[in-house]
Amino acid sequence: MSDKDDDDKVGYGRPPKGSRFRPGQSGNPKGRPKGQRNFQTDVLEILNAAVRVKERGEARTLTSQQAALYRLREKALNGDARSLNRLLDLAARFNGEALVHDSDAGLAEDDQAILEQYLSSSRSQARGNAATAEDKEGQIGPDEESENE
Repeated sequence: MSDKDDDDKVGYGRPPKGSRFRPGQSGNPKGRPKGQRNFQTDVLEILNAAVRVKERGEARTLTSQQAALYRLREKALNGDARSLNRLLDLAARFNGEALVHDSDAGLAEDDQAILEQYLSSSRSQARGNAATAEDKEGQIGPDEESENE
């Protein structure tokens, strides 16, 4: 075949010559204008914008993000439960720590014994189920016997 035959082929991924894009043109000539900012860029700029804050009578310059976190902290310390939960969630997420509840601190001895007994029985039951499954794999079931005959 010649190169001319290859250029004239029409099919999947090969539109007719007359409808192909011209060199230098794209399929979306009115696409996103150059210099158009996206939402992420705007959010990052707003969070990094400097803000003047008075703390203990002194003016300080903080980023908007820092000022928002300080405000969240103040609301949490003043007793706002939602702010406290949000602040603890953020702390757990970004400090790499799980939230610790007071009720988890220590269990009574009898409660601990009950939990250990439950865990050991569930582990042994899981081991028994695994052994039973292995035994069943080696056996031929009633359905399989009729198929083999």
